[in-house]
Amino acid sequence: MSLPRTERPDLPEYMTWEELERLPEQIAEQIELWNGRVVWVRRGPAEHQTFSNRLWSTIERCARKTMSEHPEHCWRVTTETNVFLGRNGKSDFLTPDFLVHRCLESSYQDLRSADVVLVGEVLSPSNTQTDIEAKKGRYAGAGIPWYWEVTLDRESSSIATVRAYGLDIGHVQLPDGVRPLRQANYILAGEWTHENPDGIAIDFPFPIAIPWTELEY
Repeated sequence: MSLPRTERPDLPEYMTWEELERLPEQIAEQIELWNGRVVWVRRGPAEHQTFSNRLWSTIERCARKTMSEHPEHCWRVTTETNVFLGRNGKSDFLTPDFLVHRCLESSYQDLRSADVVLVGEVLSPSNTQTDIEAKKGRYAGAGIPWYWEVTLDRESSSIATVRAYGLDIGHVQLPDGVRPLRQANYILAGEWTHENPDGIAIDFPFPIAIPWTELEY
């Protein structure tokens, strides 16, 4: 999740993608559209960008290793790319800090949530729990199988915790008349801190092994 570097202009509460495209790039890149509603994203300190790039690089290394061993698979790992929700339209999108998606049929295609297998957010101290949960809920509602949450240390330039969540579309048994707020939610599937000396290790969406040394700054 990313602080505006320029002053925010007075914009309407709702916009279309076409209206967003007409804004100056330095303004438009600070905005996500949630069903057309303008949501300003925060750009954190330099550490935020650094650790986003560290994670992108290490996850890409793991993806390339798997693809070299299993050429029938094809993934792309990237950063800060718009993920459009739904099968069509562009006025509902999120911009994760890093993500993994299946290879697309051609270059320069719009990236749809159905093509995405993992999204990740690097959380800065300025991110509120309300912001975090709202965005996580939208990723889950879009059916993205894996969500990573990376918390930075408040006292030093380092990663404190990495959490991996898997998508769950089932529900616990609720009392009659009670319906879940969301049709899909994430379940914590892995959590790593520096107390895990071997670093991050998980087998989904492909084997990912990241020693802490690759994430140091």
